[in-house]
Amino acid sequence: MSSAIERHAAPQTAVGRMIAVASGKGGVGKTWFAITLAHALAQRGRRVLLLDGDLGLANVDIQLGLMPEHDLSALLAATVSFEQALHHHAGGFDILAGRSGSGDLGSLDPITQERVRQVLELAKRRYETVIVDLGAGLDPFVRQMCCRADQLLVVATDEPTSLTDAYAVLKLHHRDVAPMPSSARIVINQATSYASGERTHATLSRACQTFLGTSPRLVGVIRRDDKVQDAIRRQTLLMLRHPTSNAGQDVTILTRSLDPD
Repeated sequence: MSSAIERHAAPQTAVGRMIAVASGKGGVGKTWFAITLAHALAQRGRRVLLLDGDLGLANVDIQLGLMPEHDLSALLAATVSFEQALHHHAGGFDILAGRSGSGDLGSLDPITQERVRQVLELAKRRYETVIVDLGAGLDPFVRQMCCRADQLLVVATDEPTSLTDAYAVLKLHHRDVAPMPSSARIVINQATSYASGERTHATLSRACQTFLGTSPRLVGVIRRDDKVQDAIRRQTLLMLRHPTSNAGQDVTILTRSLDPD
């Protein structure tokens, strides 16, 4: 770890968990889900950091209408401290933003990649949960981040291309962590109903069982909800703008399964 990062390491010994959110394919609501999951965990009183791990197409800050003064790139360049790189959101969680157009994590040199991993270890000492919104794709560093996660949540919809790409993520992750069991779990987003979401999961589960010999558990179904797009257009949190929305309720239920009392 660079000394600039190391100087700001907290003396805390407790280690939190890292949740990686992946999809393989863009356009399935992965970033929105990562944001809403961070908010839902914060509402449960957890200390949460949301890290935008897609430096090439970073959009956590865009979805929330933020203009952070510093970001992950500045932290990795050792021009700011860990605290200076953070943005505290009114929703009760902290954000470590990426920078759109600065290059994805997979193209970083090995030294900088190591700094990313060190930043994550530091974050886990300061937060109960670190949520990493990974970029779309299956480049080697994204795969490494999936392996480092305590939980990998793969977001999919019922679209065939989404299911194909979700299976690709699960297949590579299964191969990367073998012979250890995979930590991957499935989130079905934009479902027309709970039943249809469960059927979508069953389709993906059958493919995994047939070809990988394992069946990733379903942790939640999020129903299609027009209020999601309204919140994104307004650049605000869904559960602040529409606290009784179907999708918000579904993420709250999902969060309870990930974070039991």
